[in-house]
Amino acid sequence: MPSPVTIVSGATFGLGATVAVELARRGHRVVAFGLAERQVSSIAEGTGGLRAALDAAGVDADLLEADVSNAADVARVVGRTLARHGRIDGLVNNAAIGPLGSVLDTDEALFDRVVGVNLKGTYLMSRAVLPPMIGQGGGAIVNVGSGAGHGKPNMAAYAASKGGIFALSASMAYDHFHAHVRVNVVVPGGGGIVSGMSVGRFGGDVEAFLRRGAPGSAAGRPAGGVDVANAIAFLLSDEAAAISGTVVDVGCFANQGGPVPTRP
Repeated sequence: MPSPVTIVSGATFGLGATVAVELARRGHRVVAFGLAERQVSSIAEGTGGLRAALDAAGVDADLLEADVSNAADVARVVGRTLARHGRIDGLVNNAAIGPLGSVLDTDEALFDRVVGVNLKGTYLMSRAVLPPMIGQGGGAIVNVGSGAGHGKPNMAAYAASKGGIFALSASMAYDHFHAHVRVNVVVPGGGGIVSGMSVGRFGGDVEAFLRRGAPGSAAGRPAGGVDVANAIAFLLSDEAAAISGTVVDVGCFANQGGPVPTRP
């Protein structure tokens, strides 16, 4: 069986880069993309860091610059993927930005940008890959969600966008059930996952982000990017062929809203 072809959005840094590398390690033909310039509240920029991580791991991927909220860019990514590989087996909708703030702190342009990247971007990418997936007999989409999607303080725009991810994912799982396209959500939790967004909230200082402590996970340590990548890899695999419409919480009750149980 040929290696699966998987697109990963928001793959230039942190969680997205880790997912791209780990999928490539598992034999996926990865197409990874993001933006060259930094986005609001994020330190992710360019593909240099991802290229270095791929080289260090001894694996490869196709790297593209594209804006997930732009329909023309999305069409270009999907078109190039099909032209090069002939099919699309998996999609990981990871691209996201998450500035802090209440409704009163968030102007209309910022709200539109957050929803445009986080929710509209997921819609655009899914809409673009669904026809080839359906035509080839199936595929798998994994959307990266957040516990903020159930409502968290000081995250109005981000919470709204991630709440939409839960609803959109469930609807797509229903709609494309008989076409054998599986749609699931992975929620990173535990507070220890390095991403352009999480580190951006600490002024871009990775060490400061890690020093501030994290609740941990059932593993006795904070969940990391590889833990999330492992869950995503499973949901993309044939071993998850009967799983669709579910939410996998990686970390510490992020989907349920927390908190971590205290030690007896």
